[in-house]
Amino acid sequence: MYLEDLKDCLKPTFFIDSDSPTVLKFVNAEIEEDMSDIDKAVAVYYAVRDGIIYDPYRIDLTREGMKASSIILRKKGFCVSKAVVLAACSRAAGIPARLHFADVKNHLTSDRLYELMETNVFIFHAYTELFLEGKWVKATPAFNISLCTFVGVMPLDFDGRNDSLFQQSDAKGNRFMEYVADRGAYNDLPYDYLIKEFNEYYPKFMSMDLAKIEGDFEKEAGEN
Repeated sequence: MYLEDLKDCLKPTFFIDSDSPTVLKFVNAEIEEDMSDIDKAVAVYYAVRDGIIYDPYRIDLTREGMKASSIILRKKGFCVSKAVVLAACSRAAGIPARLHFADVKNHLTSDRLYELMETNVFIFHAYTELFLEGKWVKATPAFNISLCTFVGVMPLDFDGRNDSLFQQSDAKGNRFMEYVADRGAYNDLPYDYLIKEFNEYYPKFMSMDLAKIEGDFEKEAGEN
């Protein structure tokens, strides 16, 4: 990784607006100046994992709605939203960060979400990569601890040194998450590409007024 590339992973962007007062306030509530980068990364990871609730019924796919600052104010989002927030918080803390995307098969999605999406394959699942101690480390802040409790999977922890990726099985040994394709790493959210693919893969969901979708995803997921 070249120095110039790392500098790009520290810069604020339209979506990863790490210089936003909202992002800076969120980060400064979690870190202290004398913390190591590892400690800062771990602190912001848990703040995003549990402070931004995973809720696929409460998402805003507009350009403004996908900015890290907007997501923090909304306090809800899906995997892409939360990865964007973690990237912004990491950059605000002085840690190079980027987004990585993959297609995953969720074997334990709720029946209602399956009906809306018409598939259990979720394209553009996002996680964040942080450059720590000379290497990229993967961090997946998508599922907050309360959702994991409902679904019956252990929440993903992150120590800043080892990759934190979705579990293959739940606590009972049932298939949980399967990575099926890698879409690569990006310094900012590839918004136009993502929306184009969402419209192609999820025509029913994308044709709906997302602001009017109601439901309790945690409860639904726990009932499966």
